[in-house]
Amino acid sequence: MNLVFYKYQGTGNDFVIVDNRTKIFPKNNIAFINKLCNRNFGIGADGVILIENHNTTDFRMIYFNADGSETMCGNGGRCAVAFAKKLNIIDRKTTFTAFDGAHYAEIDNGIISLHMVNVNEINIKKDAVYAFTGTQHHVEIVESLDNYPVFENGKKIRYSYDSPGANVNFTQQINNNTFRVRTYEKGVENETLACGTGVTAVAIAMHATKRTTETLIKLPVEGGLLEVSFDEENGNYTNIFLKGPALFVFKGEIEL
Repeated sequence: MNLVFYKYQGTGNDFVIVDNRTKIFPKNNIAFINKLCNRNFGIGADGVILIENHNTTDFRMIYFNADGSETMCGNGGRCAVAFAKKLNIIDRKTTFTAFDGAHYAEIDNGIISLHMVNVNEINIKKDAVYAFTGTQHHVEIVESLDNYPVFENGKKIRYSYDSPGANVNFTQQINNNTFRVRTYEKGVENETLACGTGVTAVAIAMHATKRTTETLIKLPVEGGLLEVSFDEENGNYTNIFLKGPALFVFKGEIEL
């Protein structure tokens, strides 16, 4: 039996997406998820996204990292919205359910704005900031990202946190409202071309540490440009939106 899949990418963060409304996908088969994401022996992706029916929202998004662990993914959420539109589940606006709860999103000329969870607890350390933006994130500022050892340092820091660890974002300030970002992602165990929850954490961390006073932050990543906007009051961050493109790449079939 063959499984129909769709490949999507959001600023280079790429995903295998499956319409699982008929519950065909073997969600407990971690080896199969690993195989789908494997870039040499499978389709190749940072993660797998399933779209399923939901009782109170337009759909449910289930996201698996390449290692089979389940979490929230910001760019994955934006790609899921684009896919739901392709399936005619939604039009321009939607509310869907994910690992960290309900999310609202809008589509405007191929650009998808995704409402993220509120951030009320920010741990500002001596050399870094920790925040939960749908998943765990470590943010650290560096002088230059061009030749920075993202993989080596990211892997060390990722495992310095208690289970399940943390994604590690290295950021370079370009100007008052622009921060370049490179991210080592847990679950992928490598640097990815973009991380939506990661740039969200960077934007909030840079505001919380007063490196910027702006509430609309531009975040160049290796795969393109993302934007994060938010409201802040007394250290509480609300109305957080992650904005960027989400593009269909190709459709295919693979044996189950």
